[in-house]
Amino acid sequence: MSTSKIEFDPAKDEANVQKHGVSLAIAIELDWNTALTWFDARRTYGEPRQCALAVQGDRLYFVAFVDRGECRRIISLRKTNNREKLLYANTFDAS
Repeated sequence: MSTSKIEFDPAKDEANVQKHGVSLAIAIELDWNTALTWFDARRTYGEPRQCALAVQGDRLYFVAFVDRGECRRIISLRKTNNREKLLYANTFDAS
């Protein structure tokens, strides 16, 4: 990971806990070195938004974020669905 700091908006964190049942703070503990990352081209967000599938402990998470200089700003974080788990497994099994 080229950024050295993870940040997120506290109000956005509360909303994420309500919506997805997990805190954005989990992003601090994600294994970014083994994350499957791609740019989110579904919309124009005003800055390059990225998505990743990343592991923390024995769980795989989906995370949306933007890199701003030395900071990685977390937008959303949730547990992965079965399709995302399969994508992650197939990507690393193929390498």
